Amino acid sequence: MSPLRSWLGRRLLLGLGQSAAVPALVFVLTEALPGDAADALAGDDPDPQRIAVIRQAMRLDRPAWERFLHWSGDLLTGDLGTSLVSGRPVISFLADGLAPTLLLAALTLALLVPLSVSLGVLAARREGGPLDRLVSSTTLAVYAVPEFALGVLLTTVFALRLGWLPPTAIGGVWQQPAVLVLPVLVLLARPVCSISRLVRAGMIEALASPYVAQARRYGLSEARIRWTHALPNALAPAAQQLARTCDWLLCGVIVVETLFVIPGLGTVLLDAVAARDVPVVQGLAVVFGLLTVALNLAADLAARRLAPRSEVAA
Repeated sequence: MSPLRSWLGRRLLLGLGQSAAVPALVFVLTEALPGDAADALAGDDPDPQRIAVIRQAMRLDRPAWERFLHWSGDLLTGDLGTSLVSGRPVISFLADGLAPTLLLAALTLALLVPLSVSLGVLAARREGGPLDRLVSSTTLAVYAVPEFALGVLLTTVFALRLGWLPPTAIGGVWQQPAVLVLPVLVLLARPVCSISRLVRAGMIEALASPYVAQARRYGLSEARIRWTHALPNALAPAAQQLARTCDWLLCGVIVVETLFVIPGLGTVLLDAVAARDVPVVQGLAVVFGLLTVALNLAADLAARRLAPRSEVAA
């Protein structure tokens, strides 16, 4: 078996193991949440007998291991469960919140890659110069600002004072697409800073490597050397950072959707946690966890594909 196939087999097995561990970890963590849906439904001044009746009706009085076996068995068939509060299937919550979240994430990623690569390459070409120092200092400063604080600042300036953009998506994302501008800017800020700095460092190292020197001796143009030979090798660490950014987006979207009142999966998850709606919390957490495993697997494959090469094509 070739080294590549052997590595791929080990990585896939690790991914399967991680995927199997996600439901168990989610169940343990949700069991640790204070209270449950029965407490939330019982009201502000709950009657212990009423709580007991609700718990029995919702089967919350059963042992944890029994509920886990039943729940994990349903997961294998694609059944994420039913909301304890509304009685709706959990998959319907995913359907309701998926479109705004995917739109927000897709716009962020579509702008993230070209912006990060362009800034990194631009700074590397002018290493040590004024432009390089400006890009490096600006990205470092922006990276230090938390998403929530940046969102409040942008909303205050561009929505409340200047009135250029709507501050929230109460009227709906599809009815007023301009509401996505500020959330996308907030989600872009930190990833652009981190990935562009990685691209810059990788480009500087790649441009000083022996295979680039060999390409110059072959008489290749600087543009071809930069974009065809140096950049792919400089993107290997950035590819893994991009996967970590996708993981971060899952958390960042929750903050941004709450701040701008966007009815996506982040808002659904926060509402479910507040209502102690455990099946909805578990279903969304499992989906997020499996997405994280898949993204990291894709990043490992991309990083291996972009690993530095010693040969130079003529």
